[in-house]
Amino acid sequence: MEPVVRYTVERYSRLVEEGVLSPDERVELLEGVIVGMAPHSPRHAAGISCAGQALRVALEGRAAVREQLTLVLGPYSAPEPDIAVVSGRVEDYYRAHPRAALLVVEVAETSLAADRLTKAPIYAAARIPEYWIIDLRHDRIEVFRDPDRKLSRYGSITTTVRGERLELLALPGVSVAVDDLIPAR
Repeated sequence: MEPVVRYTVERYSRLVEEGVLSPDERVELLEGVIVGMAPHSPRHAAGISCAGQALRVALEGRAAVREQLTLVLGPYSAPEPDIAVVSGRVEDYYRAHPRAALLVVEVAETSLAADRLTKAPIYAAARIPEYWIIDLRHDRIEVFRDPDRKLSRYGSITTTVRGERLELLALPGVSVAVDDLIPAR
């Protein structure tokens, strides 16, 4: 069933500016549909913090790390990924949200299916070169690479586990230990 109203990013932003949607509401715009986001469990919150910190340390200022902030991906999607690594500095985005990312990370405790089936196609269509899902239930990271914009999917999906390192494709020489990305149990 098609949504009754398909919102554009512009119209969605106006709803926030006009107070129709509170900035405190945990929602995001996916394919023109305003979607509610589940509250964070303590482990999910720890996962976001661990991964964000590990990426900041690994990047050493070569890119900005944004946590749970809007990423505009075309006219109908404005997701708020758990983490987005974007070009430049945080200050570069004072006036407008980024429209591209070098890497997007979602931390999944109960959202694994949605992160695979809903978010991955959106990120692939937007040509995000790399997408990681930190799977807290199985202590592993699913790594999606080689986006195909036309098919809205990634051509390569691999899994990494504790004890391994992940290299960021968009930033050669930058790698991070999987152990640093996944919080301890």
